[in-house]
Amino acid sequence: MSKKVTQVVEELVIPILTDLQMELVDVEYVKEGKDWFLRVFIDSEKGVDIEDCGTVSEKLSEKLDEVDPIPYNYFLEVSSPGAERPLKKDSDFQKAIGKQVYVKTYEPIDGEKIFEGELTSFDGSTVTIDIMIKTRKKTIEIPYEKIANARLAITFH
Repeated sequence: MSKKVTQVVEELVIPILTDLQMELVDVEYVKEGKDWFLRVFIDSEKGVDIEDCGTVSEKLSEKLDEVDPIPYNYFLEVSSPGAERPLKKDSDFQKAIGKQVYVKTYEPIDGEKIFEGELTSFDGSTVTIDIMIKTRKKTIEIPYEKIANARLAITFH
């Protein structure tokens, strides 16, 4: 297969989501135990409910049956990314400015690889986060290419 399963699924699901005024957050194709899972995470301005997930799942299932890009049996799961939504694209980082985020880097920056704090800016190449160390605020600049993963963070006060 020339294209990865996730790329094929993205191409199939994006027109469905566009029609429904939703956006694609992520696609995962993973093996857990002996089973394969195709997970599609969707969102919209108004949020996503179980009916939205069902509608997208049905429409995507039809397309997957037509194209048949996956040689194995698998489970299709369509869901919202939840409160700790992953930040993958530039637009995700832009939308997260002013919110609490969790960022893990490939290599240490100032001796740390995990940062949690308020995302204060993103210019396309650098993510700036204000973190609290006891009672002192510290601003950390993280090069975008050094980010292993990032997500919104839920904080309890």
